[in-house]
Amino acid sequence: MEDVLELGARQPDNVEKAYTYAEEGAPDTAEPGREAEDQPAALARRTRLAGRFGHIWELFERPNPRSKLQNPLTLLKLSPRQAYTFSVAFLGWMVDAIDFFCVSMSTTELGDAFNVEPSRVTSAITVTLMLRPIGALVFGIIADRYGRRIPLMVNLFLFTIVELASGFSNNLSTFVGLRAVYGILMGGEWGLGSSLAMEALPVESRGIFSGILQEGYAVGNLVAAMMYYAIVPNLGWRALYWISIIPAAITIVLAYFLDETDAWRQARQAQRASSKPYHTIVLDMLKQHWARCIYAVVLMAAMNFLSHGSQDLYPTFLKKQHDFSPKQATIGTIVGNLGAIVGGMFFGYISEYLGRRRTIAICSVCGACFIPLWILPSQFGQLLAGAFFMQVFVQGAWGVIPVYLSEISPEGFRATFPGLSYQLGNLVSASASQIEATMGEKTPLPELRDGAQVPNYGRVQGILMGAVFCCVLLLIVVGREERGKSFTQCTKIKS
Repeated sequence: MEDVLELGARQPDNVEKAYTYAEEGAPDTAEPGREAEDQPAALARRTRLAGRFGHIWELFERPNPRSKLQNPLTLLKLSPRQAYTFSVAFLGWMVDAIDFFCVSMSTTELGDAFNVEPSRVTSAITVTLMLRPIGALVFGIIADRYGRRIPLMVNLFLFTIVELASGFSNNLSTFVGLRAVYGILMGGEWGLGSSLAMEALPVESRGIFSGILQEGYAVGNLVAAMMYYAIVPNLGWRALYWISIIPAAITIVLAYFLDETDAWRQARQAQRASSKPYHTIVLDMLKQHWARCIYAVVLMAAMNFLSHGSQDLYPTFLKKQHDFSPKQATIGTIVGNLGAIVGGMFFGYISEYLGRRRTIAICSVCGACFIPLWILPSQFGQLLAGAFFMQVFVQGAWGVIPVYLSEISPEGFRATFPGLSYQLGNLVSASASQIEATMGEKTPLPELRDGAQVPNYGRVQGILMGAVFCCVLLLIVVGREERGKSFTQCTKIKS
């Protein structure tokens, strides 16, 4: 009985089913020749198997017929406080994405300015991604203990200084060093913004707003592409970094007027009521949830390979391999990000009905099917279609991630757990664009262009993305979810 109720507690959608199973017994459990006293043991074995593997079979079942898709316009209605908090969280993530994609947009110009190959410039992207876990850990712990507002403002202020200085770089080493500091700051922002947004939102609206929040990344990419197109041909690549600090400055002002969330206040009260020091509370959480922590990091490594493997080198792929103009490469990026915004919002919304894991699994399968259209055509229009649908499913899966990580987070660690898992996954996938660039240059196309070899970036991107989609699918099948979990019913910390 206790095992079955524990299963129901871990899987909220099956609570009623678990109680019925425990109280009435499973139908047709008796086997011919089996003595009556053996039935409880058989029931216990089946219960244990259901507890271990039942969540896997849920992916292949029909959604609960009592759950219905709600009107998205109804879900988008928020109180003024909720809307303001979510807006600041969205802008913070968008600002980070703008400045991150300034590098991938201007890889060719930076290589020319510093007299190096594009693969050397992508080391700045790699360093940025590698150092993000430091920021996630530092800012996450501070935010879980002292609140989200002040750490967010400090993060964005330091961020503007580093971004401004990047535009004054005179060599690649200086530029990479500044991007390393930027990586620490970028790592801290996502956990802050995600915890703010998810804790402030109504439970039933988390899915759709999770998709909108994560697509702040795609909107930032889109804005960076438009800024690149408008600024770099006229003012040069340095002006791109100087002008990009304007949205960050606006977000700092807006963050000043934020209120802390009720969920954080309750978690902080529970921590203060405990006689344990904070580091002991952290160690207790790791002892209890170590498997969940490892799973989240591995999943986020695969998800970040999915994102960076499909986005970071794609403008260079269009310009270098297909000899399209910077204008065409910018259009390709814009079209891809429009697909990302559509996919993130739609699949985030649909995850409230299908479930978080089932939605990510669908995106993984569909995304893998579009790899050929994404890399094989030679016509620009066909590549645009491939870029659009690839990002629909890549960012469709990503649109579920903020709410999924928030819901499986241990109580009191809703800034640290999602942020650190995300950024440790980024650390593992930090070399995605550099791997693609280096392997593409080492395995060029057989034909020459103007007497020079042409890197085969497309083949490397296709192989990597196919493997990563399979990994994401496998990981999400074996994982668990806690859709609809309450954030304001904190468990008292044992003294």
